[in-house]
Amino acid sequence: MKTQYSERNISMMMDLYEMTMANGYFADRDKDARVVFDVFYRSNPDKGGFAIFAGLEQIIEYVENLHFTAEDIAYLKGLNLFSEGFLDYLKDYRFTGDIYSFDEGTVMYPYEPVITVVASLVDAQLIETALLAQFNHQSLIATKARRIVRAAQGRAVSDFGARRAHNIDAAVYGARAAYIGGVSSTATVLAGQMFGIPVSGTMAHSWVMYYKDEFEAFKNYAVNYPDATVLLIDTYNVLRSGVPNAIRTAKEVLEPMGKRLKGVRIDSGDLAYLSKNIRTMLDEAGLTDCKIIVSNSLDEFLITSILQQSSVIDSFGVGERLITSKTDPVLGGVYKIAAVKETTEGGINTSNGSFQPRIKVSENVEKITNPGRKQVYRIYDEAGQSLADLITFWDEKVDMSEPYRYMDPEKPWKNRYFENCRAVALQKKVVEGGKRVSPAKSLGEIRDYVKYQLDSEVWQEEQRFDNPHKHYLDMSPEYYEAKMDLLNEVSNFPAQ
Repeated sequence: MKTQYSERNISMMMDLYEMTMANGYFADRDKDARVVFDVFYRSNPDKGGFAIFAGLEQIIEYVENLHFTAEDIAYLKGLNLFSEGFLDYLKDYRFTGDIYSFDEGTVMYPYEPVITVVASLVDAQLIETALLAQFNHQSLIATKARRIVRAAQGRAVSDFGARRAHNIDAAVYGARAAYIGGVSSTATVLAGQMFGIPVSGTMAHSWVMYYKDEFEAFKNYAVNYPDATVLLIDTYNVLRSGVPNAIRTAKEVLEPMGKRLKGVRIDSGDLAYLSKNIRTMLDEAGLTDCKIIVSNSLDEFLITSILQQSSVIDSFGVGERLITSKTDPVLGGVYKIAAVKETTEGGINTSNGSFQPRIKVSENVEKITNPGRKQVYRIYDEAGQSLADLITFWDEKVDMSEPYRYMDPEKPWKNRYFENCRAVALQKKVVEGGKRVSPAKSLGEIRDYVKYQLDSEVWQEEQRFDNPHKHYLDMSPEYYEAKMDLLNEVSNFPAQ
């Protein structure tokens, strides 16, 4: 199967500051210092109630293949920024860190560490941009796709977005993410080849316009594809020409072959109004099994409006507003240092050193980070519904056999307890020493996992488009108190 590394090396997909910092750490003999970095995001796209994590497989693939070619080294040398010793070090460089992560497809929420990198300082720094690029893009598109699929209310949704994507990779990996989010197929052939996504497609208006008349175009298509004839009927006039010629094709070309017209598609006009008239005309002609497919700058908001108008539509082709997440095109995931392992005076890790938390403080409260090495638990009630997520220290014990006291960081003065609940750890080790240690999941398994969570675990109130219920991110008392102590400590640093 093709992968992103089949014919190219993308190791240099990084910001320059990753190299300048790595070179500096190398010069200061800090390159092997052990650190913890977290990946998280601060707000849900489109003011929704959640996001969907996607892109993990490509992140693992990237770190396993990360290396620098002679051409890469020559380019870096030409920048006149890096020492010869550092450039020599890069010649044999391989990522040797550990990565902990949520399962791909997990429903996720702001401020919780979805991915944690535990690695040497250089390892952790060099992967930042590539890791964030995959996390931000695929998670954004998977989330947008789920919103669109939800709006379609059980009708099929196909990804039609490649030609409006921001580039070729955005089209291909966007199609992968959209499938995770719930679309049923893609028009992008490379995505079908690489990931096994069902592909779908019919014809463009140019097919119809090439022939001397619309019926000839429809006839020739039906002869070539008698088992999959879907006709684009809005090139000239949908109701006066397109539908009558589609019916004629069904009767004069397909039915004598023992075949049925599979569907008709419209890509312009008043989709709700046209669909109702098309349905009437097809039914009167005995084509009650012929599907109506619509496209044309659709998203969850327009689909919702169309369905509220009693339209008669069987499936949607969604392009630019899906593949670019047009209404909210940035997820905003970030990569922040959370802890540093204790070192001796010479800068070498002690054998029993512990991780010391680090915190970023800002005048903007939302930019204050959650420090330290952490675990995230999803808390479920007796019915299996997800009540909240809980942040603890990595090695902290969470006992739900009796009422468990937790801290609401927004209302810390309240005594709150989880009762008759169970806690499931979300972070698992996926890379150890630079190599995958968790089995790869098929794209179908990831997609099914998304659907299971949203059907069985996530409150319907969280899935509303407007004013969704907030999913709470709570903290263990031990973790909350340690965070507050650290905030007080750094806030009192003397000026130098």
